[in-house]
Amino acid sequence: MNNSPHPVPKFSDTHAALAANMDIHAMLTSNTSRSTPLSGGDAGISVPFGRTPEATTQQASVATGAKASLHARALRTPRHTTRYWQAGPAQGPLMIFLHGWPEIGLTWRAQMQELAADGWCCVAPDMRGYGDSSAPKAPGAYALREIVRDMVELHDHLGGRAAVWVGHDLGSPVAGALASHHPERCRGVALVSVPYFPDGFALANLLPLVNRKIYPADQYPDGQWDYCRFYVTHFDQTVSDFDADIPATLVAIYRPGNPASRGRVYRSALVTRNGGWFGSAHRAPAVTPDAALWPSADFDSLVAAFRATGFRPANAWYLNDEANVTYARSAPNGGRVSQPVLFINGDLDGLFDITLSDVGEPMRQACPDLTVRHQPAGHWLPLERKTELVDDIRSWVKVSQLA
Repeated sequence: MNNSPHPVPKFSDTHAALAANMDIHAMLTSNTSRSTPLSGGDAGISVPFGRTPEATTQQASVATGAKASLHARALRTPRHTTRYWQAGPAQGPLMIFLHGWPEIGLTWRAQMQELAADGWCCVAPDMRGYGDSSAPKAPGAYALREIVRDMVELHDHLGGRAAVWVGHDLGSPVAGALASHHPERCRGVALVSVPYFPDGFALANLLPLVNRKIYPADQYPDGQWDYCRFYVTHFDQTVSDFDADIPATLVAIYRPGNPASRGRVYRSALVTRNGGWFGSAHRAPAVTPDAALWPSADFDSLVAAFRATGFRPANAWYLNDEANVTYARSAPNGGRVSQPVLFINGDLDGLFDITLSDVGEPMRQACPDLTVRHQPAGHWLPLERKTELVDDIRSWVKVSQLA
């Protein structure tokens, strides 16, 4: 949705990229095969990728001690390439992990290794615009309908048996859309940090849910989602600001939850007022990395991925509100999800903590078999609460008889 009188910006020819959802409380506080070197976990690897037009799969693995290996593979079809990680027995029950902004499939390493050891076949793609998956230039290519088509192709490639879909951040709307539009592909859905919105994840649908005691309308018309509007009205600037120093940007984004910020005006509500996430500096400040979040080799892979694409493709996910609402309205049964749904809330998440506003109500109305769990952490739950997230998923699949 273009929420301003300004036209939606078009992509330039430079291969740069932008990103699309955040929790930054510490910010400013030939048909031949080739090998692409990647690093992950505790070992470096080379992943062969071909360029044949038909669907193909290539593979390498990352071993981390006694834990399950993650195998890097790529599915190529005429319309799209999806690079994905796989762990666990190929014939085990299928669990597919969908990352958000600004992440890659390796975000889910800890959860994949633990659940693969339980017998699950765990798969985590680099979503469209990220990592070694396709990164089209047109903003409309990042509409939810197209992203769901990517996941349908991947699911078919994996055998098509009904899966448990797990989404974080902007991966949650994808998981929710798969459950509502393709219920036969979904045994259950786990949503991490971002709840389900049956009418579509779009700024217009978020605004009625703002807690106006924290965000008075005359001062914060868009509440904590002010950054969403800024991404539309100042798209190129946001790309440029994030791309100015990619390692510093990512370090500043990935910070743990801060108890002192709970119930207070969040930084995301001040982006327009400050002239961008980084204000007049137009680049991320120097912030010490939090080593407890990303394994160092995986963070190096994250940085390398964004150096290759920039932030532009990832942020283009935010330029499709109108198309995404139209798509949501086409779901059967008004978008109601009858499968078991797990929502894991970050109680220190300044964007989507469902205990501080009505942001969880659409999900409660549309998901009759809903389980809610809480973690005392911020937005980056797969990284901040690695083991606890596994425990929540394990207990839910057991009670819901999904294992």
